[in-house]
Amino acid sequence: MAAHWDRVYREKDWRDVSWFQDDPQVSTALIEQSGIGWDAAIIDVGGGASVLGLQLLAAGFRDVTLLDVAESAVATARDELGFTGNTVTADVTRWQPRRRYRLWHDRAIFHFLTAAADREAYRWTLEAAIDPDGWMVLGTFAADGPEQCSGLPTARHDADALAAEFPGWQVVATRREEHRTPWGAVQPFTWLLLRHVSRET
Repeated sequence: MAAHWDRVYREKDWRDVSWFQDDPQVSTALIEQSGIGWDAAIIDVGGGASVLGLQLLAAGFRDVTLLDVAESAVATARDELGFTGNTVTADVTRWQPRRRYRLWHDRAIFHFLTAAADREAYRWTLEAAIDPDGWMVLGTFAADGPEQCSGLPTARHDADALAAEFPGWQVVATRREEHRTPWGAVQPFTWLLLRHVSRET
């Protein structure tokens, strides 16, 4: 998987990939809605060469980590975009977190996990990485979204189906976004803001 995404980032400018946004408004709005403080640890899973991390740091958040499976994407974030937060190069389904985070952000990673075993591994990593009362901002292709992206099949979700993937989490807000790619195609997204609920409650 790392080789696939490294190739994508080598062959295209980071502003020409389908998921590029110059202003990730839904992400920032849902993060703001969570009400987390400026010292809260945030991890952007699959953040790659995106501007979200830059915007979070500019807004005043002081503990922002970018995780991506592609070293080329992480290098672009550091060297071209000037991201000064923490970086991790890892496959989220195999990563073993060494700390916990107050908020987990994922735009467009979960919908690539078409196998049940990969989704279960993702949830294991999430549980290992999140604070007991943490938050998650999650965006995937909507039920009417693309069936493939970057040469890979995708799993599409409406809000109810996506929420069902995460027992132990409470849905706080839902959004639908019609993302426009750099070449003008429309990709519908389902977004959730979720609050972690203790398994004892």
